[in-house]
Amino acid sequence: MFETANNKFLGYQRIYKTIIMTHKIPLVEKIGYSFGDAAANLVWRGALAYLAIFYTDTFGISAAAAGILLLVVRLSDGVTDIIMGMIADRTTTRWGKFRPWVLWSTPFLGLFMVLCYSTPNLSPTGKLIYAYITYIGITLAYTVNNVPYSALMGVMTSNNTERVSLSGFRFAGAFLGGLLVMGFTPRLVEYFGGGNDQQGYQYTMFLFAAFLVAMMIFTFKSTKERVVPHIADDSSLRRELWDLCKNLPFIVVPLLVMTLFFYYRNLVTGILFFATTVCVYVFVSRLTKNTTAKSTGSQRDIADLFTNIPWLILLGVGFLFMMFNGIKYAVIAYYFKYYVEYAVDGEILTGEILVGSYFIALLVVSIFAALCTDTLTRIFGKKQLFISSLFLSGLCTALMFWLPSDQIVSIFVVGCIAEFFAAVMPVLFFSLLGDAADYSEWKNGRRATGLVFSAGTFINKIGGGFAGALVLLVLASYGYDGLDESTIEGSLSGIKLLMTWIPAVFSFLAALLMCFYPLTKENNERIEKELKSRREQEAGALS
Repeated sequence: MFETANNKFLGYQRIYKTIIMTHKIPLVEKIGYSFGDAAANLVWRGALAYLAIFYTDTFGISAAAAGILLLVVRLSDGVTDIIMGMIADRTTTRWGKFRPWVLWSTPFLGLFMVLCYSTPNLSPTGKLIYAYITYIGITLAYTVNNVPYSALMGVMTSNNTERVSLSGFRFAGAFLGGLLVMGFTPRLVEYFGGGNDQQGYQYTMFLFAAFLVAMMIFTFKSTKERVVPHIADDSSLRRELWDLCKNLPFIVVPLLVMTLFFYYRNLVTGILFFATTVCVYVFVSRLTKNTTAKSTGSQRDIADLFTNIPWLILLGVGFLFMMFNGIKYAVIAYYFKYYVEYAVDGEILTGEILVGSYFIALLVVSIFAALCTDTLTRIFGKKQLFISSLFLSGLCTALMFWLPSDQIVSIFVVGCIAEFFAAVMPVLFFSLLGDAADYSEWKNGRRATGLVFSAGTFINKIGGGFAGALVLLVLASYGYDGLDESTIEGSLSGIKLLMTWIPAVFSFLAALLMCFYPLTKENNERIEKELKSRREQEAGALS
């Protein structure tokens, strides 16, 4: 009996060593990790996706005011992603660096999810203030949750092929969460509200918040952190954050100038934007050249980041992709509500009731695409697949411009084809961020996984903020007022462009930029082998 038990123990030990040395991830852990993004996307693809139309058509905030709100909060929140990435990198607990933050932030994320869709009886100014407070709250809670969650993928395995598989599971979960909230929100609002949309939205978010908490707890319990690079750094977190705060103007000022140029595209704002860009370039050049062993950890991290060419290209591509995807998703509800129409028994009906069905169709296709990405990557390679997906998704999106408003089947088919290629991109993007973190460690001997992956949520919020604001500003320029039906007819051209050509242009630009991405399959394999050898040597020296 003892011998049998001992053999079982040795067997389990061999399995454990195999997992640790090869960094192969068990299926149950991949599923557990995917639940985290399923939960997060109850907020990101669901709650936040409906906020624009909720603010304008239910809460009674003007389109222009709502657009400014979305942009300003997203821009400021993007800065907190960088701070959160640095905090997570310097967190040390018995559960790891990143997993604890997923657990700690969950109750706040659920709370603000409900508060955002609560509608207190306030004056127009009071409503706007309430919207700012609750929107800032949910984006901060999302930052504290999702930056560490995204970085977790970078320390669950060091195998770049396995990382693509994990990313595929992650986004299958993300799209499943989006499917739940985006597909069923209109029906649940109608069910819980009984004609009262304010009550319907609030009760619906109570339900989704309960799902969110349960799934996040499962993610925390089922995942493990395996990659723990040895980095010598004596600086305290307080010192690092103070040093970062001194450099924040160099992050905040360009964002503010970009926002100013976004709203007022004239000679003065153009000159200001150009001058700011030059100043930031000079600052970054000096920072990267003057970094020494005496520099603080945050200074070295930022210097490493701005000399990481793959990461910089991914940052630009990610922003353009989020503009592409964010515009499409933000305008779908408007597109079906006001442009699409179909006949039933001779009666012409609007497509508003089809919004949920369209979201469901898109997200079912997205889940399938996410699960196929690993196989497609093995066939075509990450870079080639990324470029092709950007171009083909943009092309299909542009083709929707010529589809008549009553061709429901064609709208669904072309939209789903565009979404298949679009769904491949986030899977590849976060896998490529892991490669960029490996590149930084290989080149500089330091690894700031949280900071590198904070780019993912940073561009999500910056790009999503600009996308949401652009949608509302274009609608406002066409005279749209959600509470005045007489303005709808004049805004249809803008809605149609926002659904087709405007996002397509951003997709084509992203494909062009991705052509300059330098890491090939051979580069990644060489970096992976060298890093594995270094870690084994460090582990041997420490033992």
